[in-house]
Amino acid sequence: MNALIGRGGLLDEFFKDVNPGFYVRPLHGDPLPSPSQMKVDVTEADDSYTVQAELPGVPKEDIHVSIEGNVVSLRAEVRQLDQQVEGEKVLRSERYFGQVARSFQLPADIDTSRAKAKYDHGVLTLTLPKKQGGNAQRLTIE
Repeated sequence: MNALIGRGGLLDEFFKDVNPGFYVRPLHGDPLPSPSQMKVDVTEADDSYTVQAELPGVPKEDIHVSIEGNVVSLRAEVRQLDQQVEGEKVLRSERYFGQVARSFQLPADIDTSRAKAKYDHGVLTLTLPKKQGGNAQRLTIE
């Protein structure tokens, strides 16, 4: 019987195809079990990049951003635990506890001293200024 209720069970297909407004739906939406499901948008301006990542239901204290050169790494602790109430029977649970992470490389190095992060309504926005000057140097031909 438990095989019907858990992840990947028979009821998963049933809940996938029905109108979610009629049946009970998860409180926190779809889980973020893999890096490919941490949705990000990356845009570029002349002097900076902007990264927006969806992290619904994650407190900002549980989000970690690191930048090394032109590599940006995002990591989040997701805590969406069920609260069992005596006398209730769980029919379906899509809330979970876990960690999601994602790293990607940008075309230019980031000036970490001027980088900024803001988290509002489940969306992390990073403003990442490009490092000026770089290591390229024009050589004089003799």
